[in-house]
Amino acid sequence: MDYTIRAIQDGGVQATAKHFIGNEQETMRKPTMINGKMVDSVSSNIDDRTLHELYLWPFADAVHAGVASVMCGYNRVNGSYSCENAHLMNKILKDELGFQGYVMSDFLATPHGVDPIKAGLDMNQPGPASLLPLTETYWGRNLAAAVENGTLAEARLDDMVRRVLTPYLYLGQDKDYPAIDPSSGPLLYNSFGYPVPGGFTPAGRDVRGNHSTLIRNIAAAGTVLLKNENSILPLNKSLTNIGVFGNDAADPTMGLLYPKTDGAEIGTVIVGGGSGGGRPSYIVSPLDAVRVYAQGIGARVQYVTNNTAIVTGSLTGLYPLPEVCLMFLKSWASEGVDRSTLVPDDNSASAVNKIASLCPGRTIVITHSGGPDIMPWATNPNVSAIIAAHYPGQESGNSIMDILTGRVNPSGKLPYTIAAEEADYNTPIVNITGPEAEDSSAWQSDFTEGLFIDYRHFDQKNTTPLYEFGFGLSYTTFDLVSDLTISAPTSKVPARPPVTNGTLALGGNPSLWKTLVVCSTEVTNTGHLAGATVVQLYISLPEGNVPAGTPVRVLRGFEKVELVPGETKKVSFALTRRDMSYWDVVAQDWKIPSGEIVISAGFSSRDRRVTSTVSLV
Repeated sequence: MDYTIRAIQDGGVQATAKHFIGNEQETMRKPTMINGKMVDSVSSNIDDRTLHELYLWPFADAVHAGVASVMCGYNRVNGSYSCENAHLMNKILKDELGFQGYVMSDFLATPHGVDPIKAGLDMNQPGPASLLPLTETYWGRNLAAAVENGTLAEARLDDMVRRVLTPYLYLGQDKDYPAIDPSSGPLLYNSFGYPVPGGFTPAGRDVRGNHSTLIRNIAAAGTVLLKNENSILPLNKSLTNIGVFGNDAADPTMGLLYPKTDGAEIGTVIVGGGSGGGRPSYIVSPLDAVRVYAQGIGARVQYVTNNTAIVTGSLTGLYPLPEVCLMFLKSWASEGVDRSTLVPDDNSASAVNKIASLCPGRTIVITHSGGPDIMPWATNPNVSAIIAAHYPGQESGNSIMDILTGRVNPSGKLPYTIAAEEADYNTPIVNITGPEAEDSSAWQSDFTEGLFIDYRHFDQKNTTPLYEFGFGLSYTTFDLVSDLTISAPTSKVPARPPVTNGTLALGGNPSLWKTLVVCSTEVTNTGHLAGATVVQLYISLPEGNVPAGTPVRVLRGFEKVELVPGETKKVSFALTRRDMSYWDVVAQDWKIPSGEIVISAGFSSRDRRVTSTVSLV
């Protein structure tokens, strides 16, 4: 979050870190009417160490980067709504982390009364208590009345104003700053399915410029090559017959936005639903891009973009059989709902196996998904290549063809683990049905896994994944060609961060952000093509000197390096005191354990090439 926030705010725009905190499932994330009874949202029950070392970690990065605002969520945390949770907003965010900006609510997430304000909430979004009908705000004039009747301290109201105005003035938004886009209001109503007041629907400002090039490049950079048997990729330029298959290959059949739907049954998915969606001005589908490519090399394109037809039909219309078959799969995901399975949509497994039987050894599967997919067909010997293209945006077809043709050498790495079986994951969704669902106290999501999520869980259980965290192939090869060198203090350091007498810095005790160790190694492109790789750094705290529940290893750094064939570059990582510590729940402070800390570097969580150790206390 650090670099993203700094880049946004360097442009004079306020960044918001969200959701604070524990919004880890969508099911029952809001208070919901069930059988005529209003039931409280799910409570994320998180222990103190897990909160600090895992869920609070990126928010500490955000505060340290100077983020303007933090958004609390709809969910409860340890029994209290996050937007009126004084322990989270006042004690941890503002006191412990030294946050100087403002806390805003998620949309219509502000509880009534002054308790949320006393708990640390500074801004009520969007203002009114509801949009349809437009209901008077809980705040506004009510805040002045609360000060007058003594239920709210004037100093707290001043603090709210100061926190809201500080980033506004600091970023120069009071001087020559662009006015609000006139389409913002109408789009807000339209997105929620409400009639636009006055029927006025102005066009939004056109600020696209050359963004299409940036979108295309970012999409290709985030694409992960998982399998490439017999170097079937990049595609042979001598192909004369290309097959394109799957519900995800063609243009969407429901337009460019999917509000309040399960997505389009037929049509490619470029982005998820809900607030993270968007309204692209166009979509380049995979089928469109394949056609353009095929025209350029004089090849024909055959296609079936209906999974039902693929699974149940004879496909006798395909003749001659394609020299290569591109199978496009998708997994629809949206704000407000959780996926019921991690298997891609639309009978995908049967569709893949059907196409693979027609194109043995020539089938390439491309998935579009916002997260991990279970791939029961991954070990099918007739599936020669697998690409996780994630949600690529409107240049989807062009970006995937950049990868398939070798115009771009894939360099993406998995930011999650792909399990061999869905049951290998350990964080189920809480979903209560029947009469018990009407009981607010039943909606408890206990984070009993603690720090053991994703690769940490797989390491703890010694479970072999299908594709591990950090994994990703390239059309070239890389190796670390030097030992991992470590530069550390020559004398021992105190186990706990020294207490500073100065003003609390953004992100908490400034000692936590001080670099203690610098690690370096060298990476070489050992193949025949230019490309990029991501060198990853993991640390393992000494098992005998840390509390139970400490992961085997955790990621503490990564650097992307571009190299031409034969080129070698040095890669260095700076590790702070916080990076080398665990949260001591008794002392309520960070602590570096005694003993040897193992530091390793490599290309994934399970492909660590060089290792060294350091003792600090």
